[in-house]
Amino acid sequence: MEKVIIYTDGGARGNPGPSAIGVYITDASGVVIREHKQTIGNATNNYAEYQAVIVALDILRQLYGEATATMEFELRLDSELVKKQITGEYRVKEPSLMALFLAVHNERVDNFPHLTLTHVRRALNKEADRLVNEALDGK
Repeated sequence: MEKVIIYTDGGARGNPGPSAIGVYITDASGVVIREHKQTIGNATNNYAEYQAVIVALDILRQLYGEATATMEFELRLDSELVKKQITGEYRVKEPSLMALFLAVHNERVDNFPHLTLTHVRRALNKEADRLVNEALDGK
């Protein structure tokens, strides 16, 4: 089964404040498949983290279409809170995040049956973090 690794990050300068997301996608051997960065207006860090996951899943559907059902994906993010909410270890208590959580949950169930989520330390998420900062800096 083909494996794709996705690194996501979201950040806000101020909380809330100007926000951006970064998505860095590689194959299992580390070859870059796609990079994506964008600003998302004023938001909280957690909102930006969720938006990064949603955009990553959208990109994967655009790249692979229905094949996502038979592929293996590992989503690596440095937000332990968002990872644990998506996997059901934590409840989503913030009302503004509930719709985002449901969007990720439904997308995961419907199109990504072989998606695993892994919390990584910020140092291991440098490329997605770089993309967030580039977007915020207008680069």
